[in-house]
Amino acid sequence: MIFVYLLALIPISLALAYFHAPPAVIFITSAGAIVPLAEWIRRATEQVAEHAGSMIGGLLNVTFGNSAELILALLVLRSGNVAVVKATITGSIIGNSLLGLGLAIVFGSWRRTKQTFKRERAGLLSSLLLLSVIAIMIPALFDHAEQAMLKSPNAIKLDNELSIGVAVVLILVYIGNLIYTLVTHKDVFATPEDQRKPSWSVAKSIAVLLGASALVALEAELVSGVLERTAESLHASAFFLGIIVLPFVGNASEYFSAIHFARKDRMGLALGISVGSTIQIVLLTAPILVLISYLIGHPMNLVFSNPLELIAIGATAFAVSSVSQDGETTWFEGVLLLAVYALLALAFFFL
Repeated sequence: MIFVYLLALIPISLALAYFHAPPAVIFITSAGAIVPLAEWIRRATEQVAEHAGSMIGGLLNVTFGNSAELILALLVLRSGNVAVVKATITGSIIGNSLLGLGLAIVFGSWRRTKQTFKRERAGLLSSLLLLSVIAIMIPALFDHAEQAMLKSPNAIKLDNELSIGVAVVLILVYIGNLIYTLVTHKDVFATPEDQRKPSWSVAKSIAVLLGASALVALEAELVSGVLERTAESLHASAFFLGIIVLPFVGNASEYFSAIHFARKDRMGLALGISVGSTIQIVLLTAPILVLISYLIGHPMNLVFSNPLELIAIGATAFAVSSVSQDGETTWFEGVLLLAVYALLALAFFFL
């Protein structure tokens, strides 16, 4: 129900932009409007998926799972804020895996001693998350080796070429993951949702999907247009907004979904939503942004030169692996994930 009420922010944000309201007000209302739109995109995608069957449906779900965030990142990238886009990638990784999963565990464990899930699924997610960390760190380590050790005069050119290569490899890994989970080992990773009947028609589902995506693009345009002025008015850095605020906006619906399923004692599904979204960010969203950046004239590589970002990504993978390796969770493990996120958010705020 809350997502229905939040839809009122769409006309409010458009009116505020038309009458040239303060940048911070436009930013808050436009970003808030994206939250319910992302939820409607998720619902429409699920409905289309249920019409298409389990295999194609699973493909649609994971492909469009981060569409709102991808649209937002693309429009920020088009405005030339490459550093902010990189920050949103880092923010999505730590937000989904620490904040989203932490909240799901805490709420799901309320009045329960513990919750259990399939260790096979958790093991695959942990392995992919580890690969994601390695993939993100390699370009940064390569850049450090070039500039600090080899002093290469073509460092930027080599960084860009390596990033393109890494992006292609990650997309191939993502395709392999889809084949593994949806084709060759689909019985292992099947969930009861595969048996649900659609409540929307195909036409309604597609109409909602297209309409919500168009409105997300419109609101994201407003957000990107006032991003830097909002940071100045709030006495915060655009980097902080990119690493904490924008990822929360793009992934809020997934947080609510993870909490919803955790409350129904389906922690395996909640884990899949939170960590699976993180993996999709690294294996698909980030590579797509790298490739598209060259087409729109704002080249972006995968070099995360800020050591704190790399530490945050590594800490996230370590924390999630530690929590999920035994196939069960308790409320205190959720608190620990939230504590790690809070510490990192504080560090990024004061950076």
